[in-house]
Amino acid sequence: MLLRALSGIGILFTAGACTSVDAGREQLVFADEFDQDGAPDPSRWGYELGRIRNGELQHYTDARRNARVENGLLVIEAHRENVAGATFSAASVITKGKATFRHARIEVRAKLPRGRGVWPAIWLLGTDIDTVGWPKCGEIDVMEFVGFEPATVHANVHSDTYNHMHGNGRGMRIPLADPSDAFHVYGVQWDAERMEFTLDGRTTFVVDNDGTGVGSWPFDQPFYLLLNFAVGGSWGGQQGVDETVFPQRLEIDWVRVWQREPAVRG
Repeated sequence: MLLRALSGIGILFTAGACTSVDAGREQLVFADEFDQDGAPDPSRWGYELGRIRNGELQHYTDARRNARVENGLLVIEAHRENVAGATFSAASVITKGKATFRHARIEVRAKLPRGRGVWPAIWLLGTDIDTVGWPKCGEIDVMEFVGFEPATVHANVHSDTYNHMHGNGRGMRIPLADPSDAFHVYGVQWDAERMEFTLDGRTTFVVDNDGTGVGSWPFDQPFYLLLNFAVGGSWGGQQGVDETVFPQRLEIDWVRVWQREPAVRG
């Protein structure tokens, strides 16, 4: 839920602390440094479970084998194994029901898996998805990576008017030599007028509100964050899946979210 403002004062939740802050300035409203081994912090993260979308091959679980914190990292790991009729297991860790963000700056430091068929993503969905569906809810893809393009990452924005189903999706292919060998900071910042994507602090892609309404710009509502590792599927599996590379890991060093508007976690 959004943080409530009380007489101009917001409540900042980060690393388990509760602190009063000035709601008029950009403030850190959500952070996880992944400094305690075990399951992802249940006060911050939940899970998608099962086979969800895009004809992907994995069954998402909440097992430590697929999602865990170790050595200061959130590890989301995909395995080649038979689970509930699927041929892979993996995880999708989400803030839905825990924290949402509106007109925010989000940065995630991550190292990506490698191999043909991997499809990890750092992205956001509008909280009204359960009532209006996709793509009306809006989708912000901070980072997508398909293993058959090992030196490229992608940033994409989907809405009811502009999306890949219409063939007019708004996005950018971003060259990056070493996404599977080194950590990089993937980011997005948006307000009512503009959305700006960054890589290691450098602007890579900008989308402006064209003023035509919610079909183009559904981004003035709360969104929740997803960190997922898919295998195969409509995009990730376009050139098949190299089963010999598994297990593979998506490693997240930290997640940080800033807002000028107050927000609440819980």
